[in-house]
Amino acid sequence: MTKPEEQYLSYLLRLWRSRRNGELVWRASLESSQTGQQHLFATLEELCVFLQERTNLPDFSQGKTEECGS
Repeated sequence: MTKPEEQYLSYLLRLWRSRRNGELVWRASLESSQTGQQHLFATLEELCVFLQERTNLPDFSQGKTEECGS
């Protein structure tokens, strides 16, 4: 049987732009509303991988879908 905490995920998402090698890039952080744990991401792709792993979703980068692929 699945534990209740595995059936529901809630995060506060923060997005901002910063410079990397003179180029503006998006950065992200997620803060779990359940535990307060914060996760930092240097790219939006890293954010997508994290969410895919947490939800057991397929790897969107293979099919380049609109959800997380580019």
